[in-house]
Amino acid sequence: MSETNIALPSMRVSYEQGSLTEDDLAATWHEQLQLWLDQATGAGLPEPNAMVLATADTEGRPSSRTVLAKGLDVRGLVFFTNYTSSKSHDLMATRYASATFPWFAMQRQAHVRGTVEKVGPVETAEYWNSRPRGSQMGAWASPQSRVVSGRSTLESALHKIERQFADSDRVPVPPHWGGWRIRPEEVEFWQGRRDRMHDRLRFRLGRDGWELQRVAP
Repeated sequence: MSETNIALPSMRVSYEQGSLTEDDLAATWHEQLQLWLDQATGAGLPEPNAMVLATADTEGRPSSRTVLAKGLDVRGLVFFTNYTSSKSHDLMATRYASATFPWFAMQRQAHVRGTVEKVGPVETAEYWNSRPRGSQMGAWASPQSRVVSGRSTLESALHKIERQFADSDRVPVPPHWGGWRIRPEEVEFWQGRRDRMHDRLRFRLGRDGWELQRVAP
């Protein structure tokens, strides 16, 4: 057995940075999530808007990857991607996703689960126009999730796109690119506590609106 395997069972951290009570929460899930995002940003955490997005295909086989949240309001949580990617194929097939923000340094997590919908063209264009030109070129050039013969294939595709838009002040939104919005049905806020007695508070959408629940750790 390797040293790494020996060490894994003994790896643990005592969670003692804070607590989370019902009185601590904002009135709505999106206000609370925005608050925690702001606090993670203020604490200097790297990429505090990074979230692990989980999807599943029609046979129930799960996939996960890290994406960046780029929108948050009462309607839901937004990220942008290639509509021909594996994640988009999953989302179009099942119309469901979950996302987790792992703020390890603050001993916190937030989990969002719900249905998904495509973001409209106006909102997509607004975000697209805020992106660096190089990122815009990359979105045009990369056939996301497809097998390519090598790095040189991607670089050649990028050079072709750079030549195509060399005389253009603006790079248009690709037809295969846009946003997805997760419309939450459940949003859980997790705060680590001592002795594995973590605080888990969950906003859950019911027939009569949102309700707040405490969940056993």
